[in-house]
Amino acid sequence: MKRFCFPFLFLLLLLPGLAANAQSKKKSSGGGGSSSGYGTGIGLRGGGYSSGLTIKHFLSGKNGVALEALVTTEYKAKGVRLTLLGEKHKSVADVKGLQFYYGAGFHAGSYQGRYYFADQRYYYKGRKGDIYVIRDYRYDEESYIAVGADLILGLEYKLQDLPFVVGVDYKPFFEVFNGYTGFYNDAAVSLRFTF
Repeated sequence: MKRFCFPFLFLLLLLPGLAANAQSKKKSSGGGGSSSGYGTGIGLRGGGYSSGLTIKHFLSGKNGVALEALVTTEYKAKGVRLTLLGEKHKSVADVKGLQFYYGAGFHAGSYQGRYYFADQRYYYKGRKGDIYVIRDYRYDEESYIAVGADLILGLEYKLQDLPFVVGVDYKPFFEVFNGYTGFYNDAAVSLRFTF
């Protein structure tokens, strides 16, 4: 925990200076490059399978196109996942600051340990031939590599007169993990500091 605490606090102390610099550049150039109301956002994402750091940056000259990077872990997982997403943003119902977005990308990660079920069969005493299956929940300590593909649908709102964006998203993903393939549904809430 201490490894993540110092860099995160340093980043929080650095962000107000970066925001002031970005605001002065916007005023001198006559506006930002995207219809979202911000150029870059850094913050936290809290979800089921992907909770951690989120960084979103809008590409200049590409109206409404952003790249998002997630550095996350999941509940009870000893490891990290890096996700890269390309997203297209669209305004919603002429509400200033409200954006709908969709996109796709990929991820790679490494985990230590995994939980799995091992079937064990027991015979009930007194009746021959009846078999009862009991699931045994086990854990191993090996390291595993996981790769996969992601989709994302989301809605975000840039707060007026404040340098923050609040968003919700649904990010289903397909993953290959130690020979096992699976499809997972992930939803999250995020808060980003913008500049």
